[in-house]
Amino acid sequence: MTKVSFGAHPFLLGFDQLERLVERTAKTDAGGYPPYNIEQSAANEYRITLAVAGFSEGDLAITLEDRQLVVRGRMPEETGERVFLHRGIAGRQFQRSFVLADGVEVCGASMENGLLHIELTRAEPESVVQTIQIRKG
Repeated sequence: MTKVSFGAHPFLLGFDQLERLVERTAKTDAGGYPPYNIEQSAANEYRITLAVAGFSEGDLAITLEDRQLVVRGRMPEETGERVFLHRGIAGRQFQRSFVLADGVEVCGASMENGLLHIELTRAEPESVVQTIQIRKG
């Protein structure tokens, strides 16, 4: 029995990229660090919040490439001789990725109380009705 892929279904013309998008999304799982929330604050507004305790704005980088939002964190090497009796605050480097739908744009980012907030908006889809003329062959 041959398996028909989602993007190859005859009624879904032009959706072959959707299958690649699902595969790419599955590969972006970075485990549980850093923990994050995704909120919908209005009909077309979203907020991603990452818990980045111990990181400063300079330790974080946010990039958007090919509809993929990537947040990276890297703390500078410690130069002092600190002795920890217990170290429970994770300070390891991380990379967390989110695949954004077409029309979703990043509005900005802010830090507050160890939380990195990334604001997103989605443009209203335009309802377009188009009449196609039939040419004589």
